[in-house]
Amino acid sequence: MDNVLLVATMDTKSREVLYLKACFKKAGIPVLVLDAGIKGESPVPVSINREKVARAGGKTLIEVQGMGHEGKALEVMINGAIRCAQDLYRQGDIRGVISLGGSMGTTLGTAVMRSFPVGFPKVMISTMASRDTRDFVGTKDILMLHSVCDISGLNRITNKVLHNGAMAMAGMMQYPPESISLGKPLIFISTLGTTEACVQKVRGHLEKDGKEVVVFHTVGAGGKAMEEMVHEEDVRAVLDLSLHEITDHIFGGDYDAGPGRGSAALQKGIPTILVPGNMDFIVTGPQNIAKQRFPNRPYHSHNAAITAVRTARDEMETLAKIIASLCNEARGPYAVFVPMGGFSAFDSREGPLHDPMAPELFAKALKKGLSDTSIPRLLPYHINDPEFAEALIQALEKLARGAPQDRHDENHSQFNRS
Repeated sequence: MDNVLLVATMDTKSREVLYLKACFKKAGIPVLVLDAGIKGESPVPVSINREKVARAGGKTLIEVQGMGHEGKALEVMINGAIRCAQDLYRQGDIRGVISLGGSMGTTLGTAVMRSFPVGFPKVMISTMASRDTRDFVGTKDILMLHSVCDISGLNRITNKVLHNGAMAMAGMMQYPPESISLGKPLIFISTLGTTEACVQKVRGHLEKDGKEVVVFHTVGAGGKAMEEMVHEEDVRAVLDLSLHEITDHIFGGDYDAGPGRGSAALQKGIPTILVPGNMDFIVTGPQNIAKQRFPNRPYHSHNAAITAVRTARDEMETLAKIIASLCNEARGPYAVFVPMGGFSAFDSREGPLHDPMAPELFAKALKKGLSDTSIPRLLPYHINDPEFAEALIQALEKLARGAPQDRHDENHSQFNRS
């Protein structure tokens, strides 16, 4: 069925929900309403009532109402709402999900949306959409629409915003995306702008060679999304060119993708090439904040909101040990390429954060930590040099064929599965 699922708390949002239903009716789209409210009751009939949602979350509604903690009660209702929504999805009853609300409603609605795959239409009309939405959006393609005013009643502002949200959903449902993969081998690559020159050359070659390339921007959510999608998609190889998010996770930077960064492809056994791209800096806020958090370092103001702080030499050694530990647990073929001329555009002879000794220290610690010291390839290039990109291209081709990297590796290749 071409239903849209509308997730709401009907004791506080029934008028707005009825208006959204009227908007969808004009577009010819039927609506299923899921009521995940806790207090009060819905003044109108709904498709999935709060009693059913609570039971799906493992409690009775009376138990939820008696919990005495709105956060814990909301967690039960979120779990129940996700289960109910996923049941509808598996049955083929819904083709999109929309929700509306303030902080609690947005927490509820986006939690349900994050349980759906990329490409499934998701619209969140929210008072929180003008703030940092990372916790709400996570790694999914959620459209956040700022409500401008509080979603409290119908007026000249809410009518326009709710209508536009409904029409955005209607458009996505009526014109679903078409797959462009056509069976092409799928390659994942990670990058930041400071390694973009390398990525462009590699991606261009791979696409000409008939590969489908997905590039992830390693600003925290990007790397986390790549780790998740490694488990969801049929990925043939991963070029993890920007391991910067590990730096920020360990040392408190802003682009933190969590503790699992860098492990998914290696643990799944997907052929992987690791490059310590962008590990030469930590990302934080404006420079005055950067100097407080990381005193007495070289700094580079990327823009008014973002400062790159040079990673210290002892920190580079720590990062090398972490990469070695990840590699030692690998279940498939992998390689590590180290650009000895610098790890990013900032870490070049002309760059603001260049430290010519850092790659040497990183490489030494990496070799010491790896169970197989023949694995790292130390190349006398900067990460954005064409020669380095060419080396990666050749390695990816051999990796895909399962061939040894060179004559030295014929009897002990990092590309042979253990």
